[in-house]
Amino acid sequence: MARWCGFLLVAAMAVAMAAADSSEQLVMKTVKGKKLCTRGWECSQLSAYCCNGTVSDYFQTYQFENLFSKRNSPVAHAVGFWDYRSFIIAAAIYQPQGFGTTGGKLAGQKEIAAFLGHVGSRTSCGYGVATGGPFAWGLCYNKEMSPSQSYCDDYYKYTYPCAPGASYYGRGALPLYWNYNYGATGEALKVDLLNHPEYLEQNATLAFQVAIWRWMNPMKKGQPSAHDVLLGKWKPTKNDTLSNRIPGFGTTMNVLYGDTVCGKGENDSMNNIISHYLYYLDLLGVGREEAGPGEVLTCAEQKAFNPSYSSSTASS
Repeated sequence: MARWCGFLLVAAMAVAMAAADSSEQLVMKTVKGKKLCTRGWECSQLSAYCCNGTVSDYFQTYQFENLFSKRNSPVAHAVGFWDYRSFIIAAAIYQPQGFGTTGGKLAGQKEIAAFLGHVGSRTSCGYGVATGGPFAWGLCYNKEMSPSQSYCDDYYKYTYPCAPGASYYGRGALPLYWNYNYGATGEALKVDLLNHPEYLEQNATLAFQVAIWRWMNPMKKGQPSAHDVLLGKWKPTKNDTLSNRIPGFGTTMNVLYGDTVCGKGENDSMNNIISHYLYYLDLLGVGREEAGPGEVLTCAEQKAFNPSYSSSTASS
């Protein structure tokens, strides 16, 4: 029964979205001296963040289409899978927690550009001379096309045992790998991803939901989330400072991918993610100058929060 809870939630939101109209008004309440708001189906839980507006106030269908203009080209590998509706329904789950609603419009635009910059770079089939340019091909994939292994780590056989016949190769908007990551993520979202990893390549809203959950939550207790480091809600410790970890976009890569991308000096993988972010800022009309100076964009000299020492890595 629990495995269906996540599907029921997003289905309910889809129904609410279909029934909503543009006349939805801000509802404001004061609770223990604090101003809290709701804004229709999209920010439906009382939250201080909902007082700031919603993602669809500044990020609309045509902008999604501009960012991912080649995703439905005949040569793409997930034609018809990804769409704006799926993204905005998934985003609505986390808007009361501050996803795209922390601060004003500019802060929201920067977060959406940053999050989707990661998504675009990790699901792209673009290259230097591709039609439309190398950054127009995000959301080309929804799964790893030729996995070299099943990504079943037997070390976790008692906590997250691999399901018979299942493979835990990369799937989703921020591709998820390994049985223990499918298991832990599924537990958090109340969806049985351990026994049904294929759900992530069958349901675009769930695929976006998993990615946003990863963005909003730290890898380990005591560490920041990508959301927190981007928006300056994280205060580095002395050890962070010594490890060159500072608030900004660069450290979001450290949170999500660790030393598979960071601490390697200048490298193509890191620069590709940064380039997607800057390109998306331009397309959203924000401008790449709002991204900040180079030192906050890079993680080239950062030590990883979670150094890899086995087959499993922070990007998984």
